[in-house]
Amino acid sequence: MNTKTTLPISEARRKIFEIAEEVQKPSNYYTLTEKGRAKAVIMSAEDFESWQETMEVMREFPDIEKDIKIAEAEFKNGDYITLDDLMQKYGYVLRESPKQKYGKKKYVIQTSNTKKGSKRSR
Repeated sequence: MNTKTTLPISEARRKIFEIAEEVQKPSNYYTLTEKGRAKAVIMSAEDFESWQETMEVMREFPDIEKDIKIAEAEFKNGDYITLDDLMQKYGYVLRESPKQKYGKKKYVIQTSNTKKGSKRSR
C-alpha cells in the first residue's frame, strides 16, 4: 500500500471531492481503510475501464503470451492468410469506390448476394 494514498474511510468522506480530483491524474488511486485494514479502492473511471478491459482479455486469452509466440512463429514461417484472401474466402470483393475524398482510396465491399445498389463502404 502507498501510505500517501491510504486513508481511513472516515477521513476520505471529508475529502471526497479532493480525492475525486486527485485520482484523475494517471495511475493515482486511494486505498480506503476501516479499522486499519484495506476496505476499498478509489480510482478514476478511465483507469477502472482499462482494468476491466485487461481482465476481460486475460479471461478470453489465458495463455496470451504463448499465443503471441505461436502467432509470431507462424508469421515468420509464412503460415498466415492475408485480409484480401480471407475476404475472398467469404465471398467479398474489393474494388475502388467511385467517390474518393481527400486523395485517399476508398473501397466498397460487395458480396455476391448483395443486391445492385445496396453497397456497404468501409
